[in-house]
Amino acid sequence: MDQLSELLSVSRTSFDLVWTNVVVLLPAFVTAVVVFVLGAFVATQLGKLVAQIIRVTKIDDLLAKLEFEKALERGGIKLNAGGFIGGLVKWFVIIWFLLISVSILRLDAVSDFLSQVLMFLPHVVVAAAILVIAALVANLLENTIRSGAGIAGLRGALAGVVVRWAVWIFAIVAALEQLGVAVLLLQTVITGLVAALALAFGLAFGLGGKEWAARILDETKRDMM
Repeated sequence: MDQLSELLSVSRTSFDLVWTNVVVLLPAFVTAVVVFVLGAFVATQLGKLVAQIIRVTKIDDLLAKLEFEKALERGGIKLNAGGFIGGLVKWFVIIWFLLISVSILRLDAVSDFLSQVLMFLPHVVVAAAILVIAALVANLLENTIRSGAGIAGLRGALAGVVVRWAVWIFAIVAALEQLGVAVLLLQTVITGLVAALALAFGLAFGLGGKEWAARILDETKRDMM
């Protein structure tokens, strides 16, 4: 009987403790939920507003005139500056309100993690900007080289492709560096890949490209004279 009474006493104490914690945490939990829901609504509307403003300014049309759309289409990306920037604004605001909600609940570990995410977002924006600019520059340089004076046919196409991929490689390395990826390892891999391609090209050139190389050299000499 004493054991039963002791068990009931412990159970009641535990229940009282749980109930006290619920009563204490419930207002904070409700407040956190309200803040997050309100923040999500504000973020969605703000993202739509930013996207609409960018569409009204016709930035997409300007980028299309600069042949930026063609450069993105090569990578399977649809040109939508408003949607991209609006999406970034939306998620930044959502994470910010989520950070506030988590702080209300005093979840320090989650709060620290979200703070790091917010600090990381600018690096994502810079990396995306690098790739966007690289797409434009690579496309413009390739077209310029293809149509440049004294360059035509296969040589123009080959030179254009080489320049385009060179721009993309440097841009990818720069973007990954912004994202904190192991750039040294990436540079080592790229160096090995370039060396392997150079070796393969050299073997192919030595085995079957002598006549083609001689013809190209003759054409180049005639162009220079």
